[in-house]
Parts: sequence; structure tokens; C-alpha cells
Amino acid sequence: MKKASGIAVVRSRRMLRALRSNNSGGRDVTGPLVPRFASADKVAMSPVYQLMRPILDYVLPPRCPGCGNVVEADHRFCVPCWQQLDFLTGSGCARCSIPMSVQDGLTCGPCLGSPPSFDGVIAAVAYGDIARRVALRLKYGRRTGFARTIASVLAPRLQSDVALYIPVPLHRWRLWSRGFNQSHAIGTALARLHGVSCRSDILIRTRATPPLRGMNASERQRTVKSAFATTIKLQGQHIYLVDDVFTTGATADACARVLKRAGAGRVTVVCWTRVIRDD
Repeated sequence: MKKASGIAVVRSRRMLRALRSNNSGGRDVTGPLVPRFASADKVAMSPVYQLMRPILDYVLPPRCPGCGNVVEADHRFCVPCWQQLDFLTGSGCARCSIPMSVQDGLTCGPCLGSPPSFDGVIAAVAYGDIARRVALRLKYGRRTGFARTIASVLAPRLQSDVALYIPVPLHRWRLWSRGFNQSHAIGTALARLHGVSCRSDILIRTRATPPLRGMNASERQRTVKSAFATTIKLQGQHIYLVDDVFTTGATADACARVLKRAGAGRVTVVCWTRVIRDD
């Protein structure tokens, strides 16, 4: 009897962790993202979940994605972490949306010299300690619930009538080793909020590329050149190209270029955080 009761306790704890992982940024302990993520809303609305919610909050309370401190609700930052986030809502370059201390509608020097293929960038926050921590914990720590946290911050800034969300793809070997694509996770969360599709089968990575960390802008451009392709023709749609971090824009530019060649009318990059150049 003791052994049976012990097994029941372990199973109950695993179920609570699984529920929390979809709703507060906890680690996904059961495998790839997409099947669990697609059913998260159904789980949250079920009568069983609603009955168990007080127990869940007591045993595994919602935690801040930035520092891990207990917060009042799922997908919320604590006050100190929230105050450290540098939200990008001001004026910016008409092409790459880099913050500028001038009126909107002007184009920055780099974009004048070498116009990117994308038509704009919408980033929630500037790259900093908290933004970096959230991105890394999603990408490498398998905290898949953070994708919904990011989407809740980004969604109010996005148009609801965009035709498609398309994530920046991973090569199949990297997808296999990591288990999921963090850009697809964010795109799925955003698409669900706006009632549109997130398609990971349209834009593909045709060859493996080394990690871009540590490379300068020109090295990144050479690395991702001809690394992407499309599988279908587009019909002039406005595409939201989803990524987690925007650094130099080399990857986004390469993706936007092939999407435009396939017939996209407009490509806007959507990301959690972006690096701000110190010009």
C-alpha cells in the first residue's frame, strides 16, 4: 500500500508540473512543444483544471520569468524585473525601427546605405539582463511557457489582420537536438491570440549554419546567405516573421528576401528583444 500511494503522489506531482509548465513558464518535462502547447488552452478551461487551480498555485506558484520569484499570476513579471525591461515604443527608423531621437518616418544611416529586405521590426524590449535571461531560458532551458509570456507583451503592438505568422526556421538537425523551435513557440502563441495561422512549413532552412554568436554583421551575412528557401508561392500577404532575438538583422534580412521572392507583399519582423547599436 505504501508503494502504491507513493506512486500516486509522484504521478500527481508530475501532472501538476505539466499543467504549470503550460501556464507559468515552467519547464516542459514531457517532450516537444507543439502538441502540449496546442492543448494548453483546453487544459486551462477544463473543469478539472479549475478545481485543481488553488492546489496548483499552492504547490507550484506562478513565478517571474526574469528572476523566479513568486508573482500573483501566470505570465507576469515581478516589479523589479518589470522596471528593468526597456520597452521599445518610441520613435524609430522607418525601415529597421531602431530607436532614434527624431520624429518617426526617417531612415537611419545603415538602412539608407544598405536597405534591408524586411519592412519593419517590432521588438518588445531592448536587449538587457532580464530580456537576455528570458530568451535563454526559453531557448536552452526549455521553459516553453515563456513563449506565451512574450506573446502577451508583444500582442498589443501587433495588427490583428496580418495574414500569416512565419517563424525563422531551424535546420532539422538543430531542431532534433533542441526538441523545439523557440521562434515557432512565440509565433504560435501570437497567432492564437489573433486568430490567424502560424506556418512553419513555408520557410525552411536548406543547410545547417554555425551559431552566429560572436560574429560581426558581415560574417553573419555570409553565414546565412542562401540558407533559406520557401516551399510555396505567396499572394502578396503581409507576413510577420517571428524570431526571439534581433541582433544585426542578417538572419531576418535573408529570410525576408526569400519571402519577398516568393510573393510576400510586406514582411515585418516580430521579436521579443533586439540589440541596440551604440552608434
